Amino acid sequence: MKDDTLMPWWLQTVIGLAAALVVVWAALIVALLIAKPGRAQLGEAVRLLPDLLRLLRRLASDPAMPRGVRVRLGLLLVYLAVPIDVIPDFVPVLGYADDAIIVVAVLRSTVRRSGLDAVRAHWPGTDDGFAALCRLTGLRSAG
Repeated sequence: MKDDTLMPWWLQTVIGLAAALVVVWAALIVALLIAKPGRAQLGEAVRLLPDLLRLLRRLASDPAMPRGVRVRLGLLLVYLAVPIDVIPDFVPVLGYADDAIIVVAVLRSTVRRSGLDAVRAHWPGTDDGFAALCRLTGLRSAG
């Protein structure tokens, strides 16, 4: 017997992806405001998540990047898209923090293997956005 009251799997996936992106975006905004108290520009914080997602996609599709890095970045994009998390989102604070922690770990690993210059070359945003990304991830910015 088919139950028509349940949402199709693809709709659940789309809703889960949208919710995950909103949560990661909000976490990055909060982290940016904490990292730069008093001087934070909300417009830059709002632009950081789309720039980060474009950065991950560009790095993952660059054939000049080491294969292991491309695989990690591809798996990260899949992890962010799938609504299943290491720590469920209903757990206060930690539920949303696991995505941010995994992104930071993969970016640090990417910089160790490919160099900060490779990450900077693919950064689609502003210099201030890249500086904020470096602060949030603990990466050493060249400028």
